[in-house]
Amino acid sequence: MRRVRVLLVSPDAEARDLLRISVGSIERRVGESVSFLEARDGEQGARIGLRERPDAIVADEIASRAGAFSLARDLRGAVEPYRGPIVIVLERKHDAWLARWSGADAWLVRPVDPFELADRLVELIQGHRARQAERPGEQPGEKPREQPREQPREQPREQPRGHKEIA
Repeated sequence: MRRVRVLLVSPDAEARDLLRISVGSIERRVGESVSFLEARDGEQGARIGLRERPDAIVADEIASRAGAFSLARDLRGAVEPYRGPIVIVLERKHDAWLARWSGADAWLVRPVDPFELADRLVELIQGHRARQAERPGEQPGEKPREQPREQPREQPREQPRGHKEIA
């Protein structure tokens, strides 16, 4: 049976527990069990995210050391970028621009409605899987293949009057 793997990033064990309960509720809706990876800060989260390639990442804005915004930027800007959904839990609605700038797919402001988080996560995971299905053969984390482009033919340039080409 396939399993949804979700990375939870927060320095607060209680916050990770609450996220686990909320995210765990998606099992019935996706028809798969959910397993969790955990990180206490953004640096550890980035390492785990790039190594394990979970189906989704939910990060607490207050993640110590490198925070959630840095985590998302690092994952999106890596040599082999993480392309799965990233959701950031914000302390203030005014930080939404930072979440957008960082490359997060969604953000919610505290106090987080657990049903809203679950709904958004299901939507993002299903959308990500649909995009992956459109690109068969592409591995998670692999860069999308570029279609070969026809090279433009070089047109002979007209030389201005009196111009001599030096060899």
